[in-house]
Amino acid sequence: MSDRDTVLAAIRANKKALPSDAPAARPAPVPARGRVDGAARRDLFVRMAEAASASVEMLTSPEDVPEAVAAYLAAQNLPARLVLASDPAIANLPWHDHPMIAHRIGAATVQDHAALTVAFAGIAETGTLALLSGAETPTTLNFLPEHALVLITTDDLCGTYEELWSRLRAATDDGAYWPRAVNLVTGPSRSADIEQKLLLGAHGPIKLHILLLDVEA
Repeated sequence: MSDRDTVLAAIRANKKALPSDAPAARPAPVPARGRVDGAARRDLFVRMAEAASASVEMLTSPEDVPEAVAAYLAAQNLPARLVLASDPAIANLPWHDHPMIAHRIGAATVQDHAALTVAFAGIAETGTLALLSGAETPTTLNFLPEHALVLITTDDLCGTYEELWSRLRAATDDGAYWPRAVNLVTGPSRSADIEQKLLLGAHGPIKLHILLLDVEA
C-alpha cells in the first residue's frame, strides 16, 4: 500500500457519521450582484469582462465566427492563421468560406500567435470564463498563444460561481467524469510583482477576446 493509500485509509477509518438529529447544512450565501437572468446576466458578464481588460464581441450566428476571427487578426496586425479546438462548436464552423485564414486543429505551441477555443461556462458575477481541459479543448489553447479567443453562448452564462459548480456536476454525472483541470480565466494574464507595475501577458495571453454568441438573437 502506498503512502497515499495509507493516509486515505486512515481518514476513512476515523470518519464519524453525523447523528440523525444533526441540523441540516445552511445554504451558502449567494452574492446579490450575480442574481440576474436573461439580458441582465449577459450585460453584467460583458461589463465585468471588459472591466478586467478583456474585449467582448457580440455575434448572432455561429457562421459569423470565422469572419469575426479574421477581422480580429487583421485589427491586431497578426498573421491570418490560428489553431482551433477540435470541439464541434468550433471545428465544424464554415472555415472553408475563409480560405485566407490558415488554421489547424489541435493543441497550441509556442509558435502559435492566436488560438480559438470554447468555454464551458461564463460567470457574470466577475466576467470569468470556465475552461475545461480535455481532448477537444487542450489547455495549451488557453495559455500559450499571446492572443486567446474564446467562444461562448449566452445560454452558457451563469450568474454566480455556485451556479457554475452545479452545472459542472450535472454535466459530469455528479463528478464521475470530472475534467483534469478547470481553469477560471478573468481577463488576460497580468502581474504587478515587479515594482507594483501592472504588466499584461506576464504568464499567458496578453489579449483575451471573447466571442459571445447571443442565442436569443
